[in-house]
Amino acid sequence: MPATVVLGAQWGDEGKGRVTDLFARDADYVVRYQGGNNAGHTIVVGSERFALSLVPSGVMYPGVTPVIASGVVIDPQVLLAEMSMLEERGIDPSRLRISGNAHLIMPYHRKLDTVMERYLGRNRIGTTKRGIGPAYTDKIARTGIRVQDLFDPAIFSDKLETVLTEKNKILTRVYNQLPMKSSGIVDEYLRYAERLLPMVDDTSLLIWEALAGGKDVLFEGAQGTLLDIDHGTYPFVTSSTPTAGGAAVGAGVGPKVLDRVVGVAKAYISRVGSGPFPTELSDEAGDRMVDVGGEYGTVTGRRRRCGWLDLVALRYARRVNSLTELFITKLDVLSGFDTIRAATGYRSGSDTYSEFPRQQRVLYNCSPIYEEFEGWEEDITDIRSFGDLPGQARRYIEFIEDQVGLPVSRISVGPERAQVVTRQ
Repeated sequence: MPATVVLGAQWGDEGKGRVTDLFARDADYVVRYQGGNNAGHTIVVGSERFALSLVPSGVMYPGVTPVIASGVVIDPQVLLAEMSMLEERGIDPSRLRISGNAHLIMPYHRKLDTVMERYLGRNRIGTTKRGIGPAYTDKIARTGIRVQDLFDPAIFSDKLETVLTEKNKILTRVYNQLPMKSSGIVDEYLRYAERLLPMVDDTSLLIWEALAGGKDVLFEGAQGTLLDIDHGTYPFVTSSTPTAGGAAVGAGVGPKVLDRVVGVAKAYISRVGSGPFPTELSDEAGDRMVDVGGEYGTVTGRRRRCGWLDLVALRYARRVNSLTELFITKLDVLSGFDTIRAATGYRSGSDTYSEFPRQQRVLYNCSPIYEEFEGWEEDITDIRSFGDLPGQARRYIEFIEDQVGLPVSRISVGPERAQVVTRQ
């Protein structure tokens, strides 16, 4: 079986959790390869909703081994609370495997994230203040603390003392905050170690052996392509690599094993936090997308900014990820719109762009070039066949395929597992 990557083709919040949940039915392993608990996945099973931020979506199936790989940053308090929630609701999380090389989010990361955002004022990035950025900063600076450090108390304490000396200087002298003490942190994190130890593994080897043995491995991305640290709308990005290349690096496998890359995109587009957004709507149509689509962050509850589908950005996502297909979500949200639009290009001054511009000033100042479509009134949430969709909806999907140059293999028409149109 080929290894499959499921990733966001927009600014995140595309519905990757339910897509991963759908693909996980046929998987043996589901691997989360980057990000932290700043990214939430919502899975609807019947009348129950499960909000996951660290545990891979595959945990919902008893035959799947969920894996948190080396590219993830882990807040152990959040992870253990999430596992307890699953246990209380009848889901066994003990199958989880965690990379010993994954970095830990520490209390000073959360503190720095909060005060740095406050200090930036109107120039703030719009982080979730959960310490993800500062944890990745320490990782790159080679001052991070990893999961494996928890299991040698002397090493853990020594590393913590060294890094906390530096962090306290920053907290007190730059941000006028009180210093943090190491003793309480050591006690807290060593308690976490007792519960995490049975799940820690060499996940790179685990995944390699699974692939070599013909197992089906699904790689689950967090955030989205346009939030990639290298290829997103910098600096309004995340601190890791949500694109397909990040799956190989974060999981510890070679890129040749990634045969199938599924890009998940809404039938419109949204983003949360600050940054450029060419098709953003600040009118009744945008408000309707928020209300009907339930566009509030799974982790933060923040209201998302919504707009018409951006095909320039989607073509860009195809290119940087080598997408093999698209999974379009939330088509049902567009039911009832008289007119639906999709941006096929941008106009900035006398220039037009059919490809995603790399100059940030263009993204801030451009106007989208729209193609308009007649909307539909029908409720499509019970439809399971592409041919049964209203003609206007079919034409819209076919236009997306033509513009992006990829097949749309599946379309979600509601939040539940069964509310999916699968195309032959």
